[in-house]
Amino acid sequence: MSEHIQNRYEFVYLFDVKNGNPNGDPDSGNLPRIDPETSHGIVTDVCLKRKVRNFVEILSEREERYQKNYNIYIQERAVLAERRTPAYEAVKEEKKDKVSKARDWMCANFFDVRTFGAVMSTTKNNCGQVRGPVQFNFAESIDPVVPLEASITRMAVETEKEAAAQAKEGKDSGNRTMGRKTYIPYGLYRAHGYVSAPLAGNTGFSEDDLQLLWDALINMFDHDRSAARGEMAAQRLIVFKHDSELGNAPAHKLFELVTINRSDTSKPPRKFSDYEVSIDTKNVPNGVTLQERL
Repeated sequence: MSEHIQNRYEFVYLFDVKNGNPNGDPDSGNLPRIDPETSHGIVTDVCLKRKVRNFVEILSEREERYQKNYNIYIQERAVLAERRTPAYEAVKEEKKDKVSKARDWMCANFFDVRTFGAVMSTTKNNCGQVRGPVQFNFAESIDPVVPLEASITRMAVETEKEAAAQAKEGKDSGNRTMGRKTYIPYGLYRAHGYVSAPLAGNTGFSEDDLQLLWDALINMFDHDRSAARGEMAAQRLIVFKHDSELGNAPAHKLFELVTINRSDTSKPPRKFSDYEVSIDTKNVPNGVTLQERL
């Protein structure tokens, strides 16, 4: 693996959804998450990180260069204590600093640990805690969204008992069962992200890892298709690279350089081209380089 990154980064990430549910809330019947005061849509940082993990896992299974050191710790349906067992086997001969060395082993072998960090300081196979260099904010839609529900029909029942119950009630339903699908007609979401060079030095997050992160953000929705999520697509990835590890400008000032406005406010947005994305390139601070990766 290459040396850890030497520059601080911030990025603006735009993605949209059409006729789908980008991030359901299990506490609200899986309705799309919204800010109740503004009705703007919300997608959590955890949701975005899950999609990054899934994309990297696909690559690690198929491309030889990602088959070493690019494992995913928080896999779907994983038992985390068992995922940490190889770390303890690797350092079992150590007489001191075993937790610290097991932590280093986890960072070296698991992409998501050295990228996003992890809390592994549990009783079994304690590997300490890792503060990851890459963090996301919640994504928020540019405009308010309207959560809707559609009734759907399945032309079958699950068991003979259900079929018998329908027949007993005299329902000529053809063994149909009813369900509901939650969605929003359209939403353009904006997320902000941060990459810390000093924290990357603690985990070994490298230039190769950074490039893989950009690739994941650009391509991950193409490998996460679901009827429930509708049409989701990455639309823009705008990166600010600092010339130094600690940075050359406040992150919020950089984010203010990217503005998004509706082209026609007389009708609701239904596609990405209904928006205009503007970048104030003239006011990018000294010591910061603007990169439009998508």
